[in-house]
Amino acid sequence: MRSGHPAVMAEGLAKRYGDTLALDGLDLEIGAGSVLGLLGPNGAGKTTAVRILATLVRPDAGRAVVLGLDVVRHPEQVRQVIGLSGQYAAVDANLTGRENLEMIARLSRLGRKPARARARELIERFGLADARDRLLRTYSGGMRRRLDLAAALVASPRVLILDEPTTGLDPRARIGLWDVIGQLVRDGTTVLLTTQYLEEADRLAGFLVIVDHGRVIARGTPAELKARLGGDRVEIAVADHAQLPAAIAALSAAGASEPQADPGQGLITVDAPDGARRVAGVLAALDRSGVHVADIALRRPTLDEVFLTLTGHPGADAHPAGGDTVRAAARSGRHR
Repeated sequence: MRSGHPAVMAEGLAKRYGDTLALDGLDLEIGAGSVLGLLGPNGAGKTTAVRILATLVRPDAGRAVVLGLDVVRHPEQVRQVIGLSGQYAAVDANLTGRENLEMIARLSRLGRKPARARARELIERFGLADARDRLLRTYSGGMRRRLDLAAALVASPRVLILDEPTTGLDPRARIGLWDVIGQLVRDGTTVLLTTQYLEEADRLAGFLVIVDHGRVIARGTPAELKARLGGDRVEIAVADHAQLPAAIAALSAAGASEPQADPGQGLITVDAPDGARRVAGVLAALDRSGVHVADIALRRPTLDEVFLTLTGHPGADAHPAGGDTVRAAARSGRHR
């Protein structure tokens, strides 16, 4: 994260719903103009943390500050400096794209002309000019998500909270939204991102916090978290499965530490602490032993593997439907 005072800070956040402890002493901070990815399995406490930071829920203990404003003591001021976009588009399907943005701008206390100008600016920025006068029900999923993000930016927030922003999008639409978010950060926006797509977190977030059962279980940059799994590995596929024992013997003799074999796939995996240089050594050792290689690849740990190792889950699950409630409550709280 960038140096200087954090734009968002939480210390010891706790929240209980009946017998369920949703947050149990959560700490996090986000540097100004950076992206923090908040990851965790379903029920880990991510959405509860988002709702506290968005002033929709009061914590039972701990404190949270956004741009120097305490979320409990100064909720109205916090709502004026944040934008919130839930995991489902929370815009009105019976209005056009332009009408949606103008309505939100007026609710944000912009005058009629400034509201129209802001709506026009955002429609152009998000590539929706050709569809601005179409009813939202005719928009594709990707277009609706772009409009929803545009709606969160109407008041030019300095802090943007994105709760599963690309849920349900196809890969092309997801990548397009990543580009938009990346540009916002380059322009100085601070982003808190929760996501079920670990590739998304890897691409967008400079720092990650992984939570489970309401507690932080790991934090660091994507590279730091991946390094916990032991670094790079070389995967070798032998052309003839019968040569697996000879290949393992050759690699062990060449100094490879405990080659791991998958006889069913004809694969061998060895650690590669020196990265790409190990590939050349592996190929040379196998060639000297007469082992024919069908394929070889240098493989780096992924966030999916980190997540599985830390939580026991193969990836973060999508939250139940509820993003509309988060966004709608944020709007009504900001403008009442």
